[in-house]
Amino acid sequence: MYSIVISLTKLSRHRHHYRYLSTLPLSHPIYTVWSSNTGLGKTLVSAGLAASATTSSHFLYLKPVQTGFPVDSDSRFVFSAVSDIHLRRGGGGGLLVRDGLGRLSEATAAAVREWKTERKVGEEGGRERVVECRTLYAWKEAVSPHLAVEKEGRGVEDGELLREVEKCLWESVGKKGELWGLIETAGGVASPGPSATLQCDLYRPFRLPAILVGDGKLGGISGTVSAYETLKLRGYDVAAVILEDGGLANEVSLSSYLQNSVPVLVLPPIPKDPSDNLMEWYDQSEDVFASLKQILLSAFSDRVQRLHAMREKAGDILWWPFTQHQLVPKQKITVIDSRCGENFAIHKVHDHDVNVIAEQFDACASWWTQGPDSALQIELARDMGYAAARYGHVMFPENVYEPALRCAELLLDGVGKGWAARAFFSDNGSTAVEVALKMAFRKFLHDHEKVVDFSDQKSNQSIEFRVLALKGSYHGDTLGAMEAQAPSSYTGFLQQPWYIGRGHFIDPPTVFMHHGKWNLLLPNEVQPEGPKLKDLIIHGAGGMHMIDPLFQRMLVKQCRSKKIPVIFDEVFTGFWRLGVESAAELLHCTPDIACYAKLMTGGIIPLAATVATEDVFKTFVNDSKLKALLHGHSYSAHAMGCSAAVTAIQSFKDPKKNPNILPEGEVLRELWDAELVHKISLHPQIKRLVMLGTVFALELQAEGSNTGYASTYAMSLVQELREEGIYMRPLGNVLYLMCGPCTPPHLCSQLLTKLYQKIDEFHKKQQ
Repeated sequence: MYSIVISLTKLSRHRHHYRYLSTLPLSHPIYTVWSSNTGLGKTLVSAGLAASATTSSHFLYLKPVQTGFPVDSDSRFVFSAVSDIHLRRGGGGGLLVRDGLGRLSEATAAAVREWKTERKVGEEGGRERVVECRTLYAWKEAVSPHLAVEKEGRGVEDGELLREVEKCLWESVGKKGELWGLIETAGGVASPGPSATLQCDLYRPFRLPAILVGDGKLGGISGTVSAYETLKLRGYDVAAVILEDGGLANEVSLSSYLQNSVPVLVLPPIPKDPSDNLMEWYDQSEDVFASLKQILLSAFSDRVQRLHAMREKAGDILWWPFTQHQLVPKQKITVIDSRCGENFAIHKVHDHDVNVIAEQFDACASWWTQGPDSALQIELARDMGYAAARYGHVMFPENVYEPALRCAELLLDGVGKGWAARAFFSDNGSTAVEVALKMAFRKFLHDHEKVVDFSDQKSNQSIEFRVLALKGSYHGDTLGAMEAQAPSSYTGFLQQPWYIGRGHFIDPPTVFMHHGKWNLLLPNEVQPEGPKLKDLIIHGAGGMHMIDPLFQRMLVKQCRSKKIPVIFDEVFTGFWRLGVESAAELLHCTPDIACYAKLMTGGIIPLAATVATEDVFKTFVNDSKLKALLHGHSYSAHAMGCSAAVTAIQSFKDPKKNPNILPEGEVLRELWDAELVHKISLHPQIKRLVMLGTVFALELQAEGSNTGYASTYAMSLVQELREEGIYMRPLGNVLYLMCGPCTPPHLCSQLLTKLYQKIDEFHKKQQ
């Protein structure tokens, strides 16, 4: 029986401007009206729905962006039409209709100065309902908003526009009676907004359910389907499609295409005479709008009921990984409605039982996988959809298709540049490590002339392989990967009774900041004569420890001298997580084999790769299939994952898409403000602090059972941060913030400022 050592070094693994974190009311129905093109009747639908809803409710109509103003004013039309409809139908009770104006130029403001902005109609006395109509931003030129801004100026950033919309939506909350909210977009689904951002992207952070006004004319089926697919691709829920009867029965084809999953309503033909006040048309359409109202009310009710039920159901039927369920009361379960870029949208119940959808920054990067901003998220969704439609899933062995080939090319020319020659695909980081171990075992056998005779199937030859790895490392939770890591909370008898620990595990020197200074912590057996600090690498699940790079570089050098294959586990650290594409760049040395996952696909879908040198590959080349690498997964190199990886790998390093890439294109700019980092390190509650690339981590001062992975010491602090819009998941008494390669540095500063504030409050409570 031979004893063999293999080294497994743990390398503890122009877009939209950042905007504030929004909180939208979910106390009443709020919908967005979209259209497959301009001129199809969005405003007619808005007015008809408002007239139908105000028989029992208050109603807010918002037109955030208006061009052609004041000759064309959709808000003014709704103001007049709802008033006239109410008078015509003689609805019970009074109705107060207001028309409010927001940011106008001096010229347009002067033109509407004499406009009547308030009108009371109907019977006096009784319960008075209110219809608020508002235009937020308007331009005179009757062109697309971005062109109007070019001609007239008065541009508005996406974040400012969204803040104004959110402000208006909240103003009506708390009023007595039922409420409705309706936001009408400008032009078609993908028409640009004032900043040139497509409106389907501009309003995506709100993800309000949609009413799609389709096209009943010739060619309208195609346009309506395209608009619907554009919304669905971005994660919108389309509650209903409504269109004018063009005499072509477009609604039949649309219902068939939608498989009756979305109601399709048909309005009577719209009179073409511009002098027609449309009152007779609204009479003919009354039942259609009544049906639309009921459909929207039902959809809203179903959504709210489901969100409320999810906590209870999740606590009853889900089994979460790395979670002690007894420590997670049902009221603390986070219900995630959606994601946009780096933010969750979660369901919460505020004071006075007001339901809201609130955004939280995903500060744990959803287990270190996330990196895309909102624009890249949509690009990834589009490319994955294309791959699914083109390929579905296809067999990989002995075959080639463009996504897999292109992904391999990018891996070898990126993280593997200068050393790697082959890419092997698997499912996740842990399986990538399993593959790497098998490669390393074979390479060691070859280099030490210990090749087993595979022609003898009954051979009883046995070799005990052991790895050389670092204490505190974590390589995954499959059986082989667990054997390659030192004893820890993850490998104890209750977790893994089969665990032996097949390795020699070294206690490495670590570095950290404390009281404003970087420190080197040496293991007990090492004398206090260490190297100067320069490049640092991080252990992730082991507690976010930085390992001295010179130590790792010398370890690799020593293994090379003994012909011991070297594996870099970059599942966590790869693809800009530490500020460079590959953490090997920080060590200034290369491995024989390396493992990648997580950020490789932008975190949108699981995929992993193990890349290796040509020398490693050649040890598996033989006439016998039994000497091939007999390892694989059903979904190896699946087209959707490879397509996502191609997009993510290219986007992260493209300065046009990622403004954090410095001009030389090899490193990210500094994301964490040095003064803030220094200030936090001085706080008496902080034991140590590390930061590199997209990672900022700190350990809280604690003693006894309040330390280590099982500690719940920080949970009250974590809950307060979540309430403040920062979603964290601690490693015991270790807290970390993890942004993406595209995150603006000023956002990182906002996160640090809030973290410091909450740590200070936490510390004072401990006194």
